[in-house]
Amino acid sequence: MILTHLHYDHAGNFDRLSNARFHLQERELAYASGRYVQYPRLSHSFEAEDVCGIVRLNYARRVLFYDGDAEIAPGLTVHAAGGHSAGLQFVRVNTRRGPVVLASDVSHFTENMTSERPFTTALHVGDMLAGFDKLRAVAPDGDHIVPGHDPLVMKLYPAPSPDLSSVAVRLDVAPSVGAHS
Repeated sequence: MILTHLHYDHAGNFDRLSNARFHLQERELAYASGRYVQYPRLSHSFEAEDVCGIVRLNYARRVLFYDGDAEIAPGLTVHAAGGHSAGLQFVRVNTRRGPVVLASDVSHFTENMTSERPFTTALHVGDMLAGFDKLRAVAPDGDHIVPGHDPLVMKLYPAPSPDLSSVAVRLDVAPSVGAHS
């Protein structure tokens, strides 16, 4: 299980994945348990129990930590980006249409990246802007970058089956129109 970061909407429910190993940037755990979370402006994005859960999983030898970019498996890499959170990472995965970059919160919405206007919750705005550059550097083009929270993703990509419409999409096929046109 790749954890892009430990914010409450990207982590938790670890007990439901009893056999999983978790991939995380080491800086993220240091940030989520460090001095900056004393500030409500930053701590509101974390659930203390999720952070404690990762610590427990680490004691159980189920967390693999990274310090920067790494290959998880052939055709599957993680890339450190920071900005929104100290140890934020995004994922690049090879598909039949080529490499697809799952931006997670490096770019919440397509517009954040195309307009170079970072999302409002940020630890470091400069790192967030540099993260946009990094997304573009590892993707063949903008249509291969999938933002983390953009509702347009559900409109641009087809569902894998009719019963999964508005639940999941196929990212191994091109978007219906240019996502970054």
